[in-house]
Amino acid sequence: MRLSQETLDRLPAGVVRPGYDRSRVTRGVVHLGIGAFHRAHQAAVFEQALAAGDLRWGITGVSLRSAGVRDQLAPQNGLYTLVVRDGAGERLQVIGAVMDVLVAPEDPAAVVAALASVDTHIVTLTITEKGYKLDSATGLLQVGDADVAHDLASLDAPRTAPGFLVAGLAARHAAGLGPLTILSCDNLPHNGTLLRDAVLAMAGAHDPALRDWIAAAVTFPQTMVDRIVPATTADDIAATRATLGVEDQAMVKAEPFTQWVIEDRFAGERPDLAAFGVQLTDAVAPWEDAKLRLLNGAHSGIAYLGGLAGLDFVHEVVARPEGRAFVEALWDESAATLDPPAGLDIAQYRGALMARFANPALQHRTRQIAMDGSQKLPQRLLAPMAERCAAGLPVDALALAVAAWMRWQSGVTDAGEVFAIDDPMSDRLGKAVRDAGTMQERVDGLFGLLSFRPDSELRVLVAAKLAALESSGAMTAIDGLRRA
Repeated sequence: MRLSQETLDRLPAGVVRPGYDRSRVTRGVVHLGIGAFHRAHQAAVFEQALAAGDLRWGITGVSLRSAGVRDQLAPQNGLYTLVVRDGAGERLQVIGAVMDVLVAPEDPAAVVAALASVDTHIVTLTITEKGYKLDSATGLLQVGDADVAHDLASLDAPRTAPGFLVAGLAARHAAGLGPLTILSCDNLPHNGTLLRDAVLAMAGAHDPALRDWIAAAVTFPQTMVDRIVPATTADDIAATRATLGVEDQAMVKAEPFTQWVIEDRFAGERPDLAAFGVQLTDAVAPWEDAKLRLLNGAHSGIAYLGGLAGLDFVHEVVARPEGRAFVEALWDESAATLDPPAGLDIAQYRGALMARFANPALQHRTRQIAMDGSQKLPQRLLAPMAERCAAGLPVDALALAVAAWMRWQSGVTDAGEVFAIDDPMSDRLGKAVRDAGTMQERVDGLFGLLSFRPDSELRVLVAAKLAALESSGAMTAIDGLRRA
């Protein structure tokens, strides 16, 4: 028996469930990229709005690629369980905010219609860094990408997020409807600006007047999102079934901590987000930098070094003295590049992050974090490393983390286990590793693919760290950093 509207009343008393009439909910939000993170983060906020009686904020989810999430949610009337876990136990809540899920390749016109609906006021996106189709060197649209080229030529059946947004905005403009607030919720610095530039470039290729309207009326606020949401496993689904008494193929799990910071620049209607814990501010960048460089930067270092050492989970890495010392050393370096926002105590933030990393209930896999490293490294590790180098400051921990990413591209752990590289640039990364005759050539080739041009001193340092990883293994290299 599946979780559904009909089985809600059979759930145990301790499970929180929608207390509002879902049949009266209108779809005020379109979300592109309806994966686990959205369902554990933004959807949970809109669920609070619905529970408070503001029924304008149901969600139309859009999958830009596969039908997997739609096929999980459709038999469940869009319902799914959010399981919040920490060392003390877990709390289960059934989320009812997702009203339906569209699969873009199956019916692109339906996605455009949802964006153009009179009820839609907000669009949110979690499509990962690679989903924006941006050139890593320029931050502009990858015009050589086949899907981008398709959408630049025709928007009859868009394939990219910028293409769908432009098609939807064109339909709204033609119908005389108001603009939208479009919120990128991915881990990209200045995510709103990058998305705006991509949308304007796409619109300008089709209709300069439309481009001008979007530039003047549509807003793309900067955002920062934070919640650790590990991938769901078969064991998670089985455990949730045992608790609920019904099957939930769409459940997601998360840590208790959640944060959403949004630049307070909306084009139209919105729920009372501040009442539900969202921070509305004039300046997102300081929050964004702190999160990217401390949480995400440490996560990447943990993922590559821990993964190479055969440690499957984040909590296993920080449970080891050398792993914890590495994270602290990385934070010492990256924290010095930050201008913290008012209200953020960096020492307290670091302590809270370490406690979150150490949460064994999450079972957060290092290989999940290691995915798409070429898209993540610039903002998480390369930016603070470059800033410290320019200031003449040491970068030993940052260089080790970057070298670990380079070592990861060989596709072999320290114990000799072979694994596949999950990255949109995997073919080019693998070729750079194979073609390199020396350690220095490998470093230079991989930096070149990231459009990163370090000075000779940094190039030599990273090559030395890579050589240490190759010869001694990840944990020994980390321990060497601790003892230096």
